Amino acid sequence: MSKYPAVYILTNPAKTVLYTGVTSDLERRMQEHRKGTGSEFARRYHCIHLVHYETADSMEQAILEEKRIKAGSRKRKIELIERLNPQWHDLSEKWMI
Repeated sequence: MSKYPAVYILTNPAKTVLYTGVTSDLERRMQEHRKGTGSEFARRYHCIHLVHYETADSMEQAILEEKRIKAGSRKRKIELIERLNPQWHDLSEKWMI
C-alpha cells in the first residue's frame, strides 16, 4: 500500500466505539494503532479495526473531510461505513502483516 493522505474510521471489536482520524500513511498509522501507539482515545477503547477510509489529493483536503465526518452524528458515520462496508469488515486485514 502506498503513502497518501487519507481520512479513516476505526472501531473496537464490539463495534460500539468509532474513532475518526487523518494520516498521510494509512498502513503505518494502522500499525501504530494495532501496537497501541496510535491516539490515546483509540488505545483506551481498543479501536483497531479499519471500517472506512477515503483517500484525498492533499493533506488539507483529508483534514477538511475529517472535520466534516467528526461534525456529523454517529448515525451519519454508521451510514458512511455501511454504504461501502455493510458487514463492517476490517479493511486493513488484506494488507496488514
